[in-house]
Amino acid sequence: MGMDIIVGLDIGTTKICAVVGEVRSDGLEIIGMGSHPSEGLRKGVVINIENTVNSIKAAIEKAETMAGCEIGSVYAGIAGGHIKGFNTPGIIALKEKEVTTKDIDRVIEAASAVAIPMDQEVIHTLVQEFIVDDQDGIMDPLGMSGVRLEAKVHIVTAAVTSAQNIIKCANRAGLDIYDIVLESLASSEAVLSKEERNLGAALIDFGGGTTDLALFSRGAIKHTSVLALGGDNLTYDISVGLRTPKLEAEKIKIKYGSAFSSMIGKDETIEVPGVGGRKPRTLSRQILGEILEPRVEEIFTLIHRELVQSGYEDLASSGVVVTGGSAELPGISEMAEQIFNAPSRVGYPQEINGLVDLINKPMYATAVGLVLHGAKTNRQKKKFRIRDSSIFHMVISRMKRWFNEIV
Repeated sequence: MGMDIIVGLDIGTTKICAVVGEVRSDGLEIIGMGSHPSEGLRKGVVINIENTVNSIKAAIEKAETMAGCEIGSVYAGIAGGHIKGFNTPGIIALKEKEVTTKDIDRVIEAASAVAIPMDQEVIHTLVQEFIVDDQDGIMDPLGMSGVRLEAKVHIVTAAVTSAQNIIKCANRAGLDIYDIVLESLASSEAVLSKEERNLGAALIDFGGGTTDLALFSRGAIKHTSVLALGGDNLTYDISVGLRTPKLEAEKIKIKYGSAFSSMIGKDETIEVPGVGGRKPRTLSRQILGEILEPRVEEIFTLIHRELVQSGYEDLASSGVVVTGGSAELPGISEMAEQIFNAPSRVGYPQEINGLVDLINKPMYATAVGLVLHGAKTNRQKKKFRIRDSSIFHMVISRMKRWFNEIV
């Protein structure tokens, strides 16, 4: 596998999707993709290793066939309610009265020196801005004169076990993981423009198992959070409300669903397959709107509340961008506009060449974003490592205990 091939692997609750990109002199070209229904995750978290491994293998094989290359290493996405994001400052005195690269590393380290619970692992340390003496909003302080340097950093942590299970699944499917990336961060790489990131925008990644929020301003990430509700909840509501199996409910949602019932014509109808050999029924499409609208409203309201509590509500000034598979539901941007009281649009992957028509869907935003993330990161052989030693020793001492008990 050449160094110029980058693979994003979105291990989602609804689907597992691999996107293959090739870095060329004129930008990134998408040369292959493979998608397979995901069996083995719930609310963004792996609950069955074997099923997840099989789904990963299937998606990777399809992507390899299309791209005509072997896939060995991937950038993987992570989501789930266990993910926490918080802001933290660091401050150091400048020895040389001028900022050196060493100082930059030191101040980021100082900001990162926060106590993190044993069961959480840092997956991102993202610099928001530097402050030299009293001058804030500096993106690159190298070479600036001053007596002290401050950094504001956004740290994202994930449950060690959840991250480990993702690595385990990828490894068992024959893959190495270069890096684990928060899914909403990856999606933002694919769907937000530079202007939006600078002016301030809220990215909502409305997936199957989770809905993730990432807030940007002045080109930096300000706030992240993950809500364990998503498109699966919509399907479940239809399944219960219309008394139809989940598979049929999913089809009905995709074919007839709407997040905004006022957009549905009064005389539109839908056909619902019966359960257990019963005849199909014809219902008003309005009913579907009445089932979906309150649930979408609830999800967006919870995200909006999160936005208000973060204290950054005013940063979403250039608007709300909704992406992820559930963003394809008609009426989504109208609903977002109403709840967030800001201009809203649906986010499609941007700035890509190659298989554009195939991949230009909100549901592929995360996978495409993972490729873009990979293209931006310099890939020295950095493989993702969990706090191995501490876990390792815990396991060893536990095994010793078992053996003593057995003996």
